[in-house]
Amino acid sequence: MAFNGTWKVDRSENYDKFMEQMGINVMKRKLAEHDNLKVTIEQTGDKFHIKESSTFRTKDIDFTLGVQFDYSLADGTDVSGTWEMEGDMLKGKFARKDNNKILTTTRALVGGELVQSYNYEGVDAKRIFKKQ
Repeated sequence: MAFNGTWKVDRSENYDKFMEQMGINVMKRKLAEHDNLKVTIEQTGDKFHIKESSTFRTKDIDFTLGVQFDYSLADGTDVSGTWEMEGDMLKGKFARKDNNKILTTTRALVGGELVQSYNYEGVDAKRIFKKQ
């Protein structure tokens, strides 16, 4: 339940290169750099409710650890996959529906910040969030 709370993006590392690797066009990448993303996480046992709100959209996501679900990324890319808890880290593995390539992501608390890491086709990125 350590993830519970509202987290606002503070900074990103290599996010533009990651989005480029994902095939996101330059205009959407520039907009995404300033999306003011806020993530509210509510965990109850192995069930999660996440509300993502940004300059461009608000989306509610419900999932249960280990249970596959479908999700649409902010750029419209559809994926299907699961989240698992490994120790104190949430690990997600998602297959793109358009090309079946794998996107992995983790969420971990590091020094009081929520660090969300991504990997797609060999390109790593991070978004770091501060608790509100």
